[in-house]
Amino acid sequence: MKPRILYLATADARGHLMRAQLLAHALIERGAEVEVLTTSDEGATFLGEFGIAAEVLSRHYAVQFDERQNMQRGATDGNVARYLFDPRHMLRDIWRLRRRIAAVDLLVNDSFHPALLVMGCLPGWRRKIVHVYGASLRRALLDNFQGRLPNWLARGFAAAISSELRRARACLQHDFAYAAPARVAPRLFNLPTPIALAQLPQQVQGPRAAVYLNPHFRDPQLATGLEQGLAAMGLQALLVGEGYAGRAGWTPRDPQWIDAAAHSALIVSAPGMAALSVAQVYRRPILLLVTDQPEQRSNAARAADLGLVHEVVCWSGDARLFAIQVQEALQRLRAVAIEEGADAGSQRARQRLDAWVDCLLELAAEPR
Repeated sequence: MKPRILYLATADARGHLMRAQLLAHALIERGAEVEVLTTSDEGATFLGEFGIAAEVLSRHYAVQFDERQNMQRGATDGNVARYLFDPRHMLRDIWRLRRRIAAVDLLVNDSFHPALLVMGCLPGWRRKIVHVYGASLRRALLDNFQGRLPNWLARGFAAAISSELRRARACLQHDFAYAAPARVAPRLFNLPTPIALAQLPQQVQGPRAAVYLNPHFRDPQLATGLEQGLAAMGLQALLVGEGYAGRAGWTPRDPQWIDAAAHSALIVSAPGMAALSVAQVYRRPILLLVTDQPEQRSNAARAADLGLVHEVVCWSGDARLFAIQVQEALQRLRAVAIEEGADAGSQRARQRLDAWVDCLLELAAEPR
């Protein structure tokens, strides 16, 4: 009998969706039946461009950001509270999921959807639920209320989340820093962040930058400063960002972005786990645009420890100053010689993806 897997990918960041489509295609190739759920219409559209027909579970849960990708903590707390306590939201989602979970071997939660955190610690459901999350995102979630609530409340929240994770079937924790897959506890696996395999290089004349900004970037002045900095360096650029759909020179989505990134002179992106993994696996220099997002700040800080060729620029609201800072950072990155081709990177990407598929198929086959 084919393994049956239901994969829920939150749409707060496109990294969760990208991972969902990568793993869904790879699992299907290995004989599994896979259905994908997400949490917004935009997320379903994104998945559709990768050939995944996803159903929207709920539109009520989402982390809130401003137009510069700064996390809005108060708005997020309010949104999550409404989701948890309004019976039309989380309870409704659990009611819908209880019927779906009966028909599958695994229900994958990517990442920290509250309904599945609750279901993952309850008898009858928890033995089918697998949580997928980035190591830095887990730390940011557990520290979410540090300094904002009394210590005993902040510690209580962290303990509750940790307990919910421990009680589930398994946790697949990923990080761009993990060199190889490892089972570090009976129910905890550490896996390198999976990324797509690059195909043949695109035929583009001259040096090229591959730029990806997630949908939370919408400030036109930030885009102006970035464009001016790239132009000052004479770099052609593939500019991808849903928040800049309709802006001249930008495209909202590009399913072949990984090909451009693997063969680019450099990458420009926020320090999400996926972007850092692409730079690491394909040995590309990367310019990191850092905002007030806790797990990404942590990722950027660790990039130096891993020897990743990178520069960091923070958006201050001044497009002219930002353009100068981008240009100076790009000059430093272009001075670093990196000669390795993308073929070796594709082999590393394949090894990462295979490790994930092996792990999920093993979990689906184990008796519960």
